[in-house]
Amino acid sequence: MKRQKPSRVRQSAAVSALLLAALFLLPLAVIAPFRGPLLSRTETPDETEQPPPFTSGDLDGGTVLRVLDGEEVREMDLGTYLVGVVRAEMPASFEPEALKAQAAAARTYTLYKLQTGGNHGETADICTDSTCCQAYISEDRARSNWGEDADAYEAKIETAVRETDGETVLYGGVPILAVFHASSAGLTRAAGQVWLNDLPYLQAVSSPEQGDRIPNYYSRVEFTAAELREKLLAAWPESDLSGSLSGWLREPETDAAGSVATLSVGGITVKGSQLRSALGLRSACFEWEVRDDGQGMVFFVTGHGHGVGLSQYGANQMAAEGADYREILTHYYSGTTVEPFSASTFRPPERGGDAGGPEGSPPDGA
Repeated sequence: MKRQKPSRVRQSAAVSALLLAALFLLPLAVIAPFRGPLLSRTETPDETEQPPPFTSGDLDGGTVLRVLDGEEVREMDLGTYLVGVVRAEMPASFEPEALKAQAAAARTYTLYKLQTGGNHGETADICTDSTCCQAYISEDRARSNWGEDADAYEAKIETAVRETDGETVLYGGVPILAVFHASSAGLTRAAGQVWLNDLPYLQAVSSPEQGDRIPNYYSRVEFTAAELREKLLAAWPESDLSGSLSGWLREPETDAAGSVATLSVGGITVKGSQLRSALGLRSACFEWEVRDDGQGMVFFVTGHGHGVGLSQYGANQMAAEGADYREILTHYYSGTTVEPFSASTFRPPERGGDAGGPEGSPPDGA
């Protein structure tokens, strides 16, 4: 009996070895018929599905623009250009109808530039500098900013442009100077309150901003006496700042929205929008006070932008309350209509009646 134990142990070991071998060889037997095709592949398939490129509608696609982007002039159709503008000028998280209103306003502004000759002569029709024309951002840069929301945001913006194909804000049958800004102080401003001339479609209208929901709607800017003196004299060298700090800025006249229409700077009457530019304030709706130590001045500012035309945050609130993009546009641009329009169907009128040109108004948080 003792001599049989080693034999049984060897038998058990042999069986175990066979089972282990089968365990390892079975997968190879299953894969073997497909081994050749698998090993013969030289490229790894790209599992990332790229979205199709944007295609403009018939009216936008029929207008080709020369766009000055930095030092390079690029050609693109109007719809493609507008997608880049809306990406840059309005937060993609906004309501779809607000994005449509922005697309139509940007289209109108662009056609106005074509109509009046623009700012770049024979070089280009429009540029990507927000301080001159309109802001613009590429899809790659926008997606980098948007992160995980990129697909949804890009789709929203492309839809806004495509579904408003050719839709333009018209006054007397021609595109208007469709300027816009981030947020007003409850009432927009007439063009003549900000620039050289007034325009019938750029008048003061109510705007339903909700300040507690707008980033940096209220801002505070502080200057030392030396800093303020330097900035004021750079803008108005003839101003008299010899007296006490409290007398440098006097006699403010405000409009219905609370924006400063005019004030005295060292004895010189200037527009509130001019002081806003000189000091880099977010809007012309501001108040000021001398610091307690008498060595500086503090400005308290409401809103963002020049305050003329479409208010982007006001448009978003109107959209949230059920207004469509045409209602939004005809509210902010007095006496206008919104209709399909093609750049090839109009003859540029004589120049004149311009509001002095819009200043850049990049939206807060864009």
